[in-house]
Amino acid sequence: MLQFITHRTPRYGYIDGAIAALNGGCKWIQLRMKDATPDEVKEAVAQLQPLCKKHEAILLLDDYVELVAQLDVDGVHLGKNDMPIEQARELLGEKYIIGGTANTFDDVVKHVKAGADYVGVGPYRYTDTKQNLSPILGIEGYKNIVKQCKNANIDIPIVAIGGIEVGDLATLMQAGVSGVAVSGAILRTEDPTQTTRDIIETLNKIHYGE
Repeated sequence: MLQFITHRTPRYGYIDGAIAALNGGCKWIQLRMKDATPDEVKEAVAQLQPLCKKHEAILLLDDYVELVAQLDVDGVHLGKNDMPIEQARELLGEKYIIGGTANTFDDVVKHVKAGADYVGVGPYRYTDTKQNLSPILGIEGYKNIVKQCKNANIDIPIVAIGGIEVGDLATLMQAGVSGVAVSGAILRTEDPTQTTRDIIETLNKIHYGE
Protein backbone atom coordinates (compact mmCIF):
# COMPACT_ATOMS: atom_id res chain seq x y z
CA MET A 1 0.00 0.00 0.00
CA LEU A 2 1.31 3.40 -0.98
CA GLN A 3 -0.06 6.58 0.56
CA PHE A 4 0.96 9.88 -1.00
CA ILE A 5 0.99 12.90 1.30
CA THR A 6 0.65 16.25 -0.42
CA HIS A 7 3.40 18.79 0.07
CA ARG A 8 4.12 22.11 -1.57
CA THR A 9 7.53 22.43 -3.24
CA PRO A 10 9.05 25.13 -5.46
CA ARG A 11 8.04 22.98 -8.43
CA TYR A 12 4.70 21.51 -7.37
CA GLY A 13 1.61 22.71 -5.56
CA TYR A 14 -0.60 20.47 -3.42
CA ILE A 15 -2.86 19.54 -6.35
CA ASP A 16 -0.09 19.13 -8.94
CA GLY A 17 1.76 16.66 -6.76
CA ALA A 18 -1.40 14.67 -6.05
CA ILE A 19 -2.25 14.52 -9.75
CA ALA A 20 1.23 13.18 -10.53
CA ALA A 21 0.81 10.46 -7.89
CA LEU A 22 -2.69 9.56 -9.12
CA ASN A 23 -1.46 9.33 -12.70
CA GLY A 24 1.24 6.97 -11.47
CA GLY A 25 -1.36 4.64 -9.98
CA CYS A 26 -1.45 5.76 -6.34
CA LYS A 27 -4.78 4.81 -4.74
CA TRP A 28 -4.44 6.66 -1.45
CA ILE A 29 -4.00 10.43 -1.20
CA GLN A 30 -3.68 12.33 2.08
CA LEU A 31 -4.35 16.03 1.56
CA ARG A 32 -2.01 17.67 4.04
CA MET A 33 -2.26 21.46 4.12
CA LYS A 34 -0.99 22.53 7.52
CA ASP A 35 -1.92 26.11 8.48
CA ALA A 36 -4.38 26.40 5.57
CA THR A 37 -7.80 27.94 6.19
CA PRO A 38 -10.89 25.71 5.95
CA ASP A 39 -11.86 27.56 2.77
CA GLU A 40 -8.47 26.78 1.21
CA VAL A 41 -8.89 23.12 2.08
CA LYS A 42 -12.40 23.13 0.62
CA GLU A 43 -11.08 24.63 -2.60
CA ALA A 44 -8.37 21.95 -2.84
CA VAL A 45 -10.90 19.17 -2.18
CA ALA A 46 -13.16 20.56 -4.90
CA GLN A 47 -10.30 20.05 -7.37
CA LEU A 48 -8.95 16.80 -6.01
CA GLN A 49 -12.06 14.84 -5.07
CA PRO A 50 -13.33 14.28 -8.64
CA LEU A 51 -9.84 13.20 -9.71
CA CYS A 52 -9.59 10.70 -6.86
CA LYS A 53 -13.00 9.27 -7.79
CA LYS A 54 -11.92 9.00 -11.43
CA HIS A 55 -8.82 7.05 -10.37
CA GLU A 56 -10.78 5.07 -7.75
CA ALA A 57 -8.46 6.44 -5.08
CA ILE A 58 -9.10 7.15 -1.40
CA LEU A 59 -8.92 10.80 -0.32
CA LEU A 60 -8.16 11.63 3.30
CA LEU A 61 -7.78 15.01 4.92
CA ASP A 62 -4.97 15.65 7.34
CA ASP A 63 -6.74 17.18 10.38
CA TYR A 64 -9.88 19.27 9.55
CA VAL A 65 -12.26 16.65 10.98
CA GLU A 66 -15.16 19.08 10.68
CA LEU A 67 -14.81 19.09 6.88
CA VAL A 68 -14.75 15.31 6.38
CA ALA A 69 -18.50 14.67 6.57
CA GLN A 70 -19.34 18.07 5.13
CA LEU A 71 -17.33 17.38 1.96
CA ASP A 72 -17.87 13.59 2.12
CA VAL A 73 -14.22 12.71 1.61
CA ASP A 74 -13.18 9.19 2.59
CA GLY A 75 -11.68 10.01 5.96
CA VAL A 76 -9.12 11.82 8.05
CA HIS A 77 -5.60 11.40 9.39
CA LEU A 78 -4.94 12.82 12.84
CA GLY A 79 -1.56 13.81 14.21
CA LYS A 80 -0.58 13.87 17.86
CA ASN A 81 -1.69 17.50 18.26
CA ASP A 82 -4.94 17.14 16.31
CA MET A 83 -8.37 16.13 17.58
CA PRO A 84 -8.27 12.87 19.60
CA ILE A 85 -9.26 9.84 17.52
CA GLU A 86 -11.99 8.85 19.97
CA GLN A 87 -13.64 12.25 19.59
CA ALA A 88 -13.33 12.14 15.79
CA ARG A 89 -14.93 8.68 15.74
CA GLU A 90 -17.84 9.95 17.80
CA LEU A 91 -18.36 12.80 15.34
CA LEU A 92 -17.88 10.82 12.13
CA GLY A 93 -19.31 7.42 13.02
CA GLU A 94 -18.15 4.28 11.24
CA LYS A 95 -18.58 5.52 7.67
CA TYR A 96 -15.24 7.30 7.46
CA ILE A 97 -11.63 6.10 7.67
CA ILE A 98 -9.65 7.44 10.61
CA GLY A 99 -5.88 7.11 10.84
CA GLY A 100 -3.57 8.29 13.57
CA THR A 101 0.10 9.13 13.93
CA ALA A 102 2.07 6.84 16.23
CA ASN A 103 5.67 6.74 17.42
CA THR A 104 5.52 3.89 19.95
CA PHE A 105 3.68 0.62 20.56
CA ASP A 106 1.73 2.37 23.34
CA ASP A 107 0.56 4.92 20.77
CA VAL A 108 -0.66 2.09 18.55
CA VAL A 109 -2.59 0.45 21.41
CA LYS A 110 -4.17 3.78 22.32
CA HIS A 111 -5.25 4.39 18.72
CA VAL A 112 -6.71 0.90 18.34
CA LYS A 113 -8.79 1.37 21.50
CA ALA A 114 -9.94 4.78 20.24
CA GLY A 115 -11.22 3.31 16.98
CA ALA A 116 -8.49 4.00 14.41
CA ASP A 117 -8.55 2.07 11.12
CA TYR A 118 -4.79 2.32 10.55
CA VAL A 119 -1.75 3.93 12.12
CA GLY A 120 0.97 5.96 10.45
CA VAL A 121 4.06 4.98 12.40
CA GLY A 122 7.20 7.05 12.23
CA PRO A 123 9.39 8.79 11.55
CA TYR A 124 11.69 6.29 9.86
CA ARG A 125 14.42 8.93 9.57
CA TYR A 126 14.68 12.71 9.68
CA THR A 127 12.36 14.57 7.32
CA ASP A 128 12.13 18.30 6.72
CA THR A 129 8.48 18.10 5.61
CA LYS A 130 7.33 17.91 9.23
CA GLN A 131 7.95 20.12 12.23
CA ASN A 132 8.19 18.89 15.85
CA LEU A 133 9.48 15.50 14.77
CA SER A 134 9.08 12.54 17.15
CA PRO A 135 12.09 10.32 17.97
CA ILE A 136 13.52 8.56 14.90
CA LEU A 137 12.54 4.86 14.76
CA GLY A 138 14.87 3.36 12.18
CA ILE A 139 14.31 -0.18 10.99
CA GLU A 140 14.68 -1.73 14.45
CA GLY A 141 11.93 0.51 15.76
CA TYR A 142 9.48 -0.87 13.19
CA LYS A 143 10.54 -4.46 13.82
CA ASN A 144 9.92 -4.00 17.54
CA ILE A 145 6.50 -2.38 17.10
CA VAL A 146 5.37 -5.01 14.57
CA LYS A 147 6.54 -7.79 16.90
CA GLN A 148 4.73 -6.24 19.87
CA CYS A 149 1.55 -5.91 17.81
CA LYS A 150 1.70 -9.59 16.82
CA ASN A 151 2.26 -10.64 20.42
CA ALA A 152 -0.75 -8.58 21.47
CA ASN A 153 -2.92 -9.90 18.59
CA ILE A 154 -3.22 -6.40 17.13
CA ASP A 155 -3.59 -6.58 13.35
CA ILE A 156 -4.22 -2.92 12.51
CA PRO A 157 -2.44 -1.80 9.29
CA ILE A 158 0.88 -0.11 10.06
CA VAL A 159 1.99 2.48 7.51
CA ALA A 160 5.63 3.58 7.75
CA ILE A 161 6.20 7.30 7.34
CA GLY A 162 8.92 9.89 7.64
CA GLY A 163 11.87 10.43 5.33
CA ILE A 164 11.31 7.20 3.39
CA GLU A 165 13.17 6.81 0.09
CA VAL A 166 12.67 4.29 -2.72
CA GLY A 167 15.69 2.30 -1.56
CA ASP A 168 14.08 1.74 1.85
CA LEU A 169 11.00 -0.09 0.59
CA ALA A 170 12.26 -3.68 0.71
CA THR A 171 13.77 -3.30 4.19
CA LEU A 172 10.61 -1.71 5.59
CA MET A 173 8.21 -4.22 4.07
CA GLN A 174 10.37 -7.08 5.32
CA ALA A 175 10.08 -5.53 8.79
CA GLY A 176 6.36 -6.27 8.58
CA VAL A 177 4.71 -2.91 7.87
CA SER A 178 1.55 -2.86 5.75
CA GLY A 179 2.60 0.01 3.52
CA VAL A 180 4.48 3.28 3.23
CA ALA A 181 3.52 6.95 3.12
CA VAL A 182 5.78 9.21 1.09
CA SER A 183 5.94 12.76 -0.16
CA GLY A 184 9.44 14.03 -0.95
CA ALA A 185 10.57 10.67 -2.36
CA ILE A 186 8.10 11.28 -5.18
CA LEU A 187 8.10 15.05 -5.53
CA ARG A 188 11.87 15.51 -5.55
CA THR A 189 12.34 13.31 -8.62
CA GLU A 190 12.47 14.40 -12.23
CA ASP A 191 9.28 12.46 -13.09
CA PRO A 192 7.01 12.01 -10.06
CA THR A 193 4.45 10.02 -12.02
CA GLN A 194 7.02 7.46 -13.14
CA THR A 195 8.50 7.35 -9.64
CA THR A 196 5.06 6.55 -8.27
CA ARG A 197 4.74 3.71 -10.80
CA ASP A 198 8.16 2.41 -9.81
CA ILE A 199 7.31 2.47 -6.10
CA ILE A 200 4.03 0.62 -6.64
CA GLU A 201 5.76 -1.96 -8.84
CA THR A 202 8.43 -2.48 -6.18
CA LEU A 203 5.82 -2.85 -3.42
CA ASN A 204 3.85 -5.36 -5.50
CA LYS A 205 6.98 -7.42 -6.17
CA ILE A 206 7.81 -7.50 -2.48
CA HIS A 207 4.23 -8.26 -1.43
CA TYR A 208 3.45 -10.88 -4.05
CA GLY A 209 6.97 -12.24 -4.39
CA GLU A 210 7.07 -11.57 -8.11
